[in-house]
Amino acid sequence: MGRAPRYKLADTAQQFVGGFLLAGPFVVTQEVWDLARNMTYLHALLTVGMVAAIGYGALYKADDDRDPDREVDVGGVPLRFVSLLAVAYGSVAILALAFTAPGTFLSDLGGVDRLEVTVRAVSVGAIFSVVGAATADTVF
Repeated sequence: MGRAPRYKLADTAQQFVGGFLLAGPFVVTQEVWDLARNMTYLHALLTVGMVAAIGYGALYKADDDRDPDREVDVGGVPLRFVSLLAVAYGSVAILALAFTAPGTFLSDLGGVDRLEVTVRAVSVGAIFSVVGAATADTVF
């Protein structure tokens, strides 16, 4: 097996393209915000686990050319994976704020309640965003 492809800033740019493409439709969907309202902290933690598992699987199990043990890491975690998670959550959060989704879908909530539901909605959207981000990183 050859040397694993080195992580570059261009990889993060590719992740952003894929992450934004798949995140968009979920940020502006009433159903996602309704789901987020009804989620508990346990549900939110489960979505974080799903995002991590999907992202890791897509980066390192679906692509035989990558070996997480041979990549640059941050505290033992591959930098490419850290970037992927940041993009998955970041793209959804940026779109949610750019489209004023919390104010649109959570106008009856204020302060901490609105923030908590927004974080859970971002978690739901990140499930889909991570697929786009990982696919763009793997394909391009």
